[in-house]
Amino acid sequence: MNETFDAVDIIRTKRDKGTLSPEQIAWTIDAYTRGVIADEQMSALNMAILLNGMDREEISHWTTAMIASGERMDFASLGKATADKHSTGGVGDKITLPLAPLVAVFGVAVPQLSGRGLGHTGGTLDKLESIPGWRALLTNDEMMNQLADVGAVICAAGSGLAPADKKLYALRDVTGTVEAIPLIASSIMSKKIAEGTGSLVLDVKVGSGAFMKDERNARELAETMVALGKDAGVNTVALLTDMSTPLGLTAGNAIEVEESVEVLAGGGPEDVVELTVKLAEEMLQAAGVADADPASALRDGRAMDVWKSMIRAQGGDPDAPLPVAKESEVVYAPADGVLVQLDALSVGVAAWRLGAGRARKEDAVQAGAGVRLHAKPGATVRAGEPLMTLLTDTPEKFDRAKDALRDAVVIAPEGSRPARRLIIDRIA
Repeated sequence: MNETFDAVDIIRTKRDKGTLSPEQIAWTIDAYTRGVIADEQMSALNMAILLNGMDREEISHWTTAMIASGERMDFASLGKATADKHSTGGVGDKITLPLAPLVAVFGVAVPQLSGRGLGHTGGTLDKLESIPGWRALLTNDEMMNQLADVGAVICAAGSGLAPADKKLYALRDVTGTVEAIPLIASSIMSKKIAEGTGSLVLDVKVGSGAFMKDERNARELAETMVALGKDAGVNTVALLTDMSTPLGLTAGNAIEVEESVEVLAGGGPEDVVELTVKLAEEMLQAAGVADADPASALRDGRAMDVWKSMIRAQGGDPDAPLPVAKESEVVYAPADGVLVQLDALSVGVAAWRLGAGRARKEDAVQAGAGVRLHAKPGATVRAGEPLMTLLTDTPEKFDRAKDALRDAVVIAPEGSRPARRLIIDRIA
């Protein structure tokens, strides 16, 4: 087959800070998907993009080419508005679990295609798989039927959506190019646009436990993704939210499901409730639903009803006991005072080392493993009081988890009050 372009010419263009044409970009993604462009050539191009960037048009064409590599879903036959949420990942980020059923209460369909955890950030599917019987893999027909009947679905993305992204992501992971903002933005948005949702709310995390550690980069990523969504006709908005400390009081799998159910029962930690309600308001507004009161649907049990229906529809038993770790070890406060820092990355790495996460995609996770927090920044603590409980089935993991927590906690004299803005900004 005669190829239209030459991979080396395209690499040189980007290496020399040039701009790729829409035709060059379309050919590059298609040729890489077909195996015409070798991994080492795409690695060189990825590095050139990381170092020299892409303009808005290039990123838009790159995203369009990724979408064109596979199938597109269409929810028009549902006859109701659709809204989705994507988080860039954090520690204790179980928001999808209460959020999807909460939004569905108000007649908006939520097709939430989610992923698994890698490294210190947890995966929504791993959390839900701790529920006995629940399954992540659904056919397109099963997904459509569940959206029509229940209004919400959380499941794995099919292999047909943006297959170029799967291949590219694996390559970025092993070549030090994961951080390239054009590649992150196009990776996330190609899947979300191919998924076919009418509106999308992005939760872009900022802080130690997030992918983006500083606000400037997080803002650039959020603005890029909002622009890509709008270019594709998807009503898109982003919130910048704090991930310097874990969300809620749990980081793990089954323990995060347990906390999500507390939120659905009208309780749960304040920060999880605040972010769930705010994201629900944004999703409903984007989907054209005015005057909805998501907080009331958590208090009166309507969201819990949808949650139970959603879990049952995917084979799960929402009333079954969740797995519990076989072993636990308590970490105590080293001094009296006010807890002013509880580092999200440290807690995430500890949960990962305890067995809640994976180092490679093929690793198994422990349903019961993780970290349960007993205090959050702002709390007054006394020396010798429990600060957190480490949970695992394999006690030999405790020492490495405690190593991760060595500098996680800062206790200051009483009278100190750490300031935390959970929601930093809104980008539309």
